[in-house]
Amino acid sequence: MNTAAAIAAIAVIGPTVVDWIGNWPGARWLQQSGTAYLLVNAAHILGLGLLLGAILPLDLRLVLGRTQPALSELVPLAIRTAAAGLVLALLTGAWLFSVNPGDYLDNTAFRWKLLLLSLALGNVAVQHRHWRSVELPEMPRALPVRVRVLAGTSALLWIATLVAGRWIGFV
Repeated sequence: MNTAAAIAAIAVIGPTVVDWIGNWPGARWLQQSGTAYLLVNAAHILGLGLLLGAILPLDLRLVLGRTQPALSELVPLAIRTAAAGLVLALLTGAWLFSVNPGDYLDNTAFRWKLLLLSLALGNVAVQHRHWRSVELPEMPRALPVRVRVLAGTSALLWIATLVAGRWIGFV
């Protein structure tokens, strides 16, 4: 997305909404307190750590077709941990965004991060729909190819989202 497209996106959201986001009390608090910003940023990183720390090992096990120890025991724990990390990362990410929404909306890396995050969340939806119809095998290499492809896609999208997030500060 170029600058003209970013300006068009801001126009769709509306300058009033962008101003409101940047002026809500939570944004003001982060703008005025380095300590508050530090703590919310640390919580965001913790959320990312929980999300990626739980989902990447699971994705890689699925890609490789490894089912021992029992996936039926590992999957629910990994998914709950990743979900908790995702919720924390989304909430704190939105809060950090509120500090300077206009600049974020104009940042190419931020727009890439939103696109990649949307794709990753879409992949999660497809995976969860697919999981309901798949029995978790306890034998190595018994996983369907689709499960392995979706897991590989998941790992790549979450890593790409992380990289795009780090790129924001350099653009």
